[in-house]
Amino acid sequence: MLYELHIENLAVIENATIRFGEHLNVFTGETGAGKSILIGGINAILGQRVYKDIIREGTDKAYVSAVFTDCPKPVSDKLSELGLNCENELIISREINTDGRSTARINSRPVTISALHEIGDLLVNIHGQHDGQTLLDQTKHLGILDSYACSDELLSSYQKSFKELQATARELGKMKSEKAQSARREEYLAEIIEDIGSLEITVGEDEKIEERFRLLDNAVSLKNALTAATACLSETESDNSAGDLISQAYSELEPNEDILPVLKPINERISALGIEVEDIASELSRICDSLEIDDNEYATLTQRRNDLKRIKRRYGTSLDEVIKVYEDALQESQGLASFDDKISELEEKKSQLLIEVTKKAEELSKHREEASERFSKQVAEELSFLNMPNVKLEVRREKGKLTLSGMDSIEFLISANKGESPKPLAKIASGGELSRIMLALKTVLADRDAIPTLIFDEIDSGVSGRAAQKIGIKLREISAKHQVICVTHLAQIAIMADDHMLIEKHESGDRTVTDVTHLDFDER
Repeated sequence: MLYELHIENLAVIENATIRFGEHLNVFTGETGAGKSILIGGINAILGQRVYKDIIREGTDKAYVSAVFTDCPKPVSDKLSELGLNCENELIISREINTDGRSTARINSRPVTISALHEIGDLLVNIHGQHDGQTLLDQTKHLGILDSYACSDELLSSYQKSFKELQATARELGKMKSEKAQSARREEYLAEIIEDIGSLEITVGEDEKIEERFRLLDNAVSLKNALTAATACLSETESDNSAGDLISQAYSELEPNEDILPVLKPINERISALGIEVEDIASELSRICDSLEIDDNEYATLTQRRNDLKRIKRRYGTSLDEVIKVYEDALQESQGLASFDDKISELEEKKSQLLIEVTKKAEELSKHREEASERFSKQVAEELSFLNMPNVKLEVRREKGKLTLSGMDSIEFLISANKGESPKPLAKIASGGELSRIMLALKTVLADRDAIPTLIFDEIDSGVSGRAAQKIGIKLREISAKHQVICVTHLAQIAIMADDHMLIEKHESGDRTVTDVTHLDFDER
């Protein structure tokens, strides 16, 4: 509940501290005394927009603070989300400067105005004399009915599935779009895969081919050189080969070995040299015989060599790079090919979710239908008590497409007089009737409304007499379950209060000052 409100330099209020009771609190005072300023101060600490014009003239800033006690669980949970806590008291403050800037704090910690607004929505609900216009907005009617029907669990379950359905539909749409955009990419990748893959390249193949090509390309000159070299080493008819000359040298020295023994080891070396020359000549002859040129092999090798050069010019400086390009293209192509599988999976998931969401929407709709009858009956009873016995509220339900709120479209219709067909509120309800209809709704929702503090700002507009007295009775009934703060001009309502504050304006020197006085029984 709102325990204390402190205001400094807010319009005509220079300094005021107000303590509230936990049940029905009433403010009375003459028009212009400053009652609306108090409501403005409460709005400020609830995160509503404020303007620098509200600062008391001659001062550089206005300050408003409020102390709340016994914070309900929704408030504690929201504070935890914001990294704050509420143990015994929740202190909210707002400072407004003449430059238009304002700062907000919760338990002395700076917070954003949006965070203040989120907390404020859970602490206080303000219903002003023009707030009946809420009833004229059809989009608000479904929320009112759901509050009465306690649809939170069903609605939460439905919305969870609905959001999953939306997310799946978005992902499916994105996947289809990407698939359409990937068509050209697939063609390009297929060209790469075909171009490189058709060659069946192996690592290091170009080096081996180049080596073989050089050999075959020079086979004729190599064969001639080997033949000439063999002739130089082998015995020939002209006796000019190295072998013949070595053999001749051996023959010349051998007879003289006994005469000059030193020649023997030399001759042995010459003999060994002859054997080595013959072996070399034989090896060269074998190599020469192996150099037979196969024209088909040479043509095939030349074509392969050209193909590998072309593929390297197009895709990389080495075969390793070409193979990497091929493998990457293959992997990406397989990923693109999986679009169809993913799209099929998402379409199946979407179909299943649509069935699930539709089923939950029907359950929610049935729950609302059952609640609508009870709701209409209870509101009619409250309106009858508030001197509107012939006014009947009807809940018109229409089923449409699935939305975040379900498949229902809800509108409250009013039959103002017996025998008249129900019509939209905007067409028949006056300001006074709207105030009482809103009060009837607040009474019906009192047990279900989790907001602890309700403020009624001149809800008595357009009523008097017996109807005003009954409004007072209803406010007192609501205050049994909620803290109620009411600004009124009517004694019939003020008399029902547990705590009565008088707002008075008087002159102090050359300035106007507003005071707030808590009245005792005799003063009331």
